[in-house]
Amino acid sequence: MTANKSTPRLDKPRKPRHPSRSKNDRAWEIIFKEDKILDEIARQGFFQISSTRINQQREARLMTKFDHAVKLPQIFRDNSLTIQPISRGNYIIGAFKSYFQLPRKTSVDVVYRELPPQIETLEPSNIYSESSAIICAFLSGMIDDIMGETTNFTVLGRMSTGKFDYKIRNLKTGLFHDIKVTNSQCEIDGGFEGESQFAIIEAKSETVNDFIVRQLYYPYRLWNSKLEKEVVPIFLTISNDIFTFYRFRFNKEDLYNSLELVSEHRYCISKSDIEMSDIRSILVETRIIPDDEDIPFPQADSFLRIIDLLGRLYNANEFLSKDEITLIYAFNERQTNYYVTAAIYLGLITREQKTKQEVTYSLSKHGYFVMSQHPQKRNIELLKCILQHRIFNDSLAAWLEKAEPLCEEEIVFIMGKGSEKIAVGSDTTRERRASTVRGWIEWILMLPTI
Repeated sequence: MTANKSTPRLDKPRKPRHPSRSKNDRAWEIIFKEDKILDEIARQGFFQISSTRINQQREARLMTKFDHAVKLPQIFRDNSLTIQPISRGNYIIGAFKSYFQLPRKTSVDVVYRELPPQIETLEPSNIYSESSAIICAFLSGMIDDIMGETTNFTVLGRMSTGKFDYKIRNLKTGLFHDIKVTNSQCEIDGGFEGESQFAIIEAKSETVNDFIVRQLYYPYRLWNSKLEKEVVPIFLTISNDIFTFYRFRFNKEDLYNSLELVSEHRYCISKSDIEMSDIRSILVETRIIPDDEDIPFPQADSFLRIIDLLGRLYNANEFLSKDEITLIYAFNERQTNYYVTAAIYLGLITREQKTKQEVTYSLSKHGYFVMSQHPQKRNIELLKCILQHRIFNDSLAAWLEKAEPLCEEEIVFIMGKGSEKIAVGSDTTRERRASTVRGWIEWILMLPTI
């Protein structure tokens, strides 16, 4: 592993911005200090580390799986570092540009697809895992539509990458590091072979902002060395019953950062059939309940991510700790607190203190009922959960009367009208709360478009 020229000395680790640190944060800080990792990266541009060494502090499997940039430990984020596997049990750390940022907005229409009529073992109301989503996408014809040809489901699971070299961009210098991979492990959620193409799919059953390119690049290099056919990398997210496919290509085989988005495709297998008239009726008919003073007002802008979290808990069908939720979901610890609290505010998640140290979360009885419904019924029940809170009810009513989005000042004014007294606090706090109200109303108004 070499760099085109020496990397500038990296900053010494700063104190965490937040007093609450994860187990990964604490373990990596110890390793960085004991092994003088920052000094070594400053000297040669990278640091190589084994899983045996990582296991001395915490299980390497938990310490190296950062599918999204938000999951990186604080000391990595402070110093613009990421980690890549180079063999079974060995990794390299450096200021690598490892993640691809997905588009935040889309204008792609949702296309409705149906499962074959004879299929009874897959329920549209229970597509909360990557494996179920992959099978649904294949059986409903989504994959063939994207590929433009008939495909067969041929590959899935873990496999060895074989040997290959690649270049990856340094975030600080803009130059490239050469990395050699020797029989590392990669995994494909689904491989679909057609007459002239082979699609490799990485799937996430949640809304995400980015993903680590390695999850597509390592399988791409493996199969590109074996096949004459075009290897097509595809990233799939499933959220709120919408299947969003991002079709990519690597413009240079040996360049990790040559990933280019070719097209975006959106599908669903369950029509919403929720009209604006339904939303207006629910707005008027829903009985307002007082907010529980012991539950903070939510600061979680994306309602889709709340649904994703509920889906994860429904799929797990058990109590999960905050660390477990943070591990399996595209959250950091702080975001886990925000989104769990938001779901508790809605009465959909319960909190239980099993021991003095461990707090666990699960779906409430009502949350389980909501998430077990057909998507249309589920969305209506979620809508009722939101609108039984005065601030959201009043804000949606004002939004519809105005016939255009409310500004932050208008939402803050509505927040200060009732007895909840949540319009107080710093400007930043008021802005975050208003942003949450706006985000949830945007989800409500999106329902008739699904």
